[in-house]
Amino acid sequence: MSPEGKPQHNSAWRMKLHEIIFEADTPMGKFFDLAIIACILLSVVAVMLESVGPIREAYVTELHYVEWSFTIIFTVEYVLRLLSVSRPTRYARSFFGIIDLLAIIPTYLSLLIPGTQFLLVIRILRVLRIFRVLKFVQYVEESKDLAVALRASRRKITVFLFTVMTLVVILGSIMYLIEGDDNGFTSIPKSIYWAIVTLTTVGYGDIMPQTFLGRAFASLIMILGYGIIAVPTGIVTAEVAYAMRSKNAPISTHCCIECMDSDHSADALYCKTCGSKFYINPNS
Repeated sequence: MSPEGKPQHNSAWRMKLHEIIFEADTPMGKFFDLAIIACILLSVVAVMLESVGPIREAYVTELHYVEWSFTIIFTVEYVLRLLSVSRPTRYARSFFGIIDLLAIIPTYLSLLIPGTQFLLVIRILRVLRIFRVLKFVQYVEESKDLAVALRASRRKITVFLFTVMTLVVILGSIMYLIEGDDNGFTSIPKSIYWAIVTLTTVGYGDIMPQTFLGRAFASLIMILGYGIIAVPTGIVTAEVAYAMRSKNAPISTHCCIECMDSDHSADALYCKTCGSKFYINPNS
């Protein structure tokens, strides 16, 4: 029974499989994640090579076998992940569950629709699990802090973006009046595009002012751009600092077999969300 009175229906083999697949505190867990990450990277490289014409023509058969080999590996992994949790549908609907499914579907679809195999580059998203393997779970936690900071600063960022959009419309319209059609500023939308490129200090150079007044005005916009770029950085930085003030407790790679919640304290014995007891391998 769990602390909440919930019965535990997980057999020993499922808990052991869950420990290997979803956690990285044991040698087997680390080996499993490292092996999957290696397969992910190699499969992405294979997909990229297949998109290169000369390589595809010279090694079409080899690349075909490589791709199907990785697809079979990822299919077996996906099935094992579903078997290792108490609620397979919950994992299947989770972010990584969807990514795992998307990683294998394109190859099977390629049998019916030629060309969809190039969608397999989505597997690169699964390399995010490397944070668990290297015990860099705190960086995943920091990414959550960043998400909280972005949500907290969304109103300020929205106001800032609205101000910038208003500014580029005004600046682009003025430059359209200064330079005109003869110098490449053939319309206000095109002039606004130039203002955005200049204000963000990108400077493609496809359109540039030709008159002295236009260049002087462009110089002011460039200087203004340096000051504007720092504004959103300061807003988000302040919110991140606020969100991280109380983040000092170490966390582990424990992933609840019942609710799939993670980021528990290093000494936790029960899930902080559903109360299920963690499986502790006595030999680990």
